[in-house]
Amino acid sequence: MNLMQQAARRASRGLLRDFGEVEHLQVFSKGPADFVSRADKRAEDVIFEFLREARPGYGFLMEESGEFEGSDKTHRFIIDPLDGTTNYLHGIPHFSISIALERHTDEQQGLVAGLVYNPVTDEMFFAENGRGAYINDGTRGGGDRRLRPSKRNTFADCLFATGVPFLGRPGHARFLRELHQVMGASSGIRRLGSAALDLAWTAAGRYDGFWERGLAVWDIAAGIVIAREAGLRVDSLSEGSVLNTGDIIVAGEAIMPHLRERVGQFYEKATHNTVKPSGI
Repeated sequence: MNLMQQAARRASRGLLRDFGEVEHLQVFSKGPADFVSRADKRAEDVIFEFLREARPGYGFLMEESGEFEGSDKTHRFIIDPLDGTTNYLHGIPHFSISIALERHTDEQQGLVAGLVYNPVTDEMFFAENGRGAYINDGTRGGGDRRLRPSKRNTFADCLFATGVPFLGRPGHARFLRELHQVMGASSGIRRLGSAALDLAWTAAGRYDGFWERGLAVWDIAAGIVIAREAGLRVDSLSEGSVLNTGDIIVAGEAIMPHLRERVGQFYEKATHNTVKPSGI
């Protein structure tokens, strides 16, 4: 975990520097998207090089560069160097770095550690299997604090997070039906544009639940570890495991049946996620 945190902080320096330039590029009709793509790839390269040097045998699954097979077949890092790219492109300071670790041994199978780091707020959410979930908000001068999910048990009092299908993705009509069901019975819904942070914020009790469909492995791997270690339920909205479907729903035990009743009724067999997952 210490190595993963170091890698995230190193990559964040370049992301923050480039983020400061995005605002100046908005006045041009061309350029910002390419600039952000390069910033995304540079951040991934920093993480990859740092972790590969520290753990030379480990494999990698990365959003930009794909899969890198290491000599150690039992360990793999899963990396999203910039979750919330659209926010970043538009100068919105809500994005994150997400790093997870898989382990496949006789003792452990699947995701074992994850972190989600927001460079703007300097909030580091992290968890390891069996050790709980924590936040280190460096800008506030505090140490590690245990994450505590919301204890609300009345649906009408709950605030939920979700993601909206974007251009080229199916499911808009289904999403509107889900939105109608949840909005009509809850305190509200937020869509802030980073699934990794949505999961971390749910673990921190800022949201009472989260659901989204069609996510990639690197969008949710780290957040799943954090949510589970905080004590939340993490389920799939479609047939199959969460990492296979990319259709995720997260909430506490008291709220999960009510949230699932409202969004799970629009079940469709998942076929959209083609990223090779493992372990969950």
